[in-house]
Amino acid sequence: MIRLFCCFSLVASMAMLAVAEPARLLMVTQSAGYRHGPVKREKMPLSPAERAITELGVSTGLFRADCTQDVAADFTKEKLQHYDLVLFYTTGDLPIAEEDLDYFFNDWLKQKGHGFIGTHSAADTFHNYKPYWDMIGGTFNGHPWGAGSTVTIKVHDQEHPASKPWGEEVTLKDEIYCFKNWQPEKVRVLMSLNMAKTELKEPYHVPVLWVKEYGDGKAMHMSLGHREDVWTNETYLASLLGGMKWMLGQEPGDATPNPELSAAQELKAKADTEAAKK
Repeated sequence: MIRLFCCFSLVASMAMLAVAEPARLLMVTQSAGYRHGPVKREKMPLSPAERAITELGVSTGLFRADCTQDVAADFTKEKLQHYDLVLFYTTGDLPIAEEDLDYFFNDWLKQKGHGFIGTHSAADTFHNYKPYWDMIGGTFNGHPWGAGSTVTIKVHDQEHPASKPWGEEVTLKDEIYCFKNWQPEKVRVLMSLNMAKTELKEPYHVPVLWVKEYGDGKAMHMSLGHREDVWTNETYLASLLGGMKWMLGQEPGDATPNPELSAAQELKAKADTEAAKK
């Protein structure tokens, strides 16, 4: 009898999983500043980055994506209530009403425990608006490494689902941002430039991927994504997917801040710079 009950319970659980609704994701690709190639729709329904995320959701069944380049209409308190995740590939001061921004930060993210993913120039958005850069962890301060630069990136946490797909290290071409308003005491750096293997531009720590807890919510920023070909890179998409799974509670990941790593990498970058001069 007990075995029969267990079998029925297992079948019922599997049936529930089979019909489980995918998460809802709102992808915002509006530009109030520089407009990147991956978010240009060019008379198509979706841009390259939007297609990549939409197809990722369909292929994995993890989420269903809605894409907008009209935040005034779509980034509102009423509409945000239908989403579990928000992804920004944006620039500048977006025309979002103050009450909607307040709801997003203080209710939707902090209290309701949803997830925010920033990609590339999300850090070049609302850079003079403290609540935003406090949430994202840092803001754009130039890109000494342009889109054609070949850089080597060190993975510091190979267990977190957002950084695990990259292995120990990766070398690729992309534009790399430096940051101001950087808050190492509030974020966990998962990946950063390996200055010893990268053409040196500035002698300091340059984070590439980090995560943080924001109240009951979770945030992640992935600096890569300037180039269109990055959005077809399977490892890049697996990294974003891993971050989403962590935010949705489907995979564990450590978000404990590691400011000591940033401090150590800062010293190492300066040492590498001095060594390169000799």
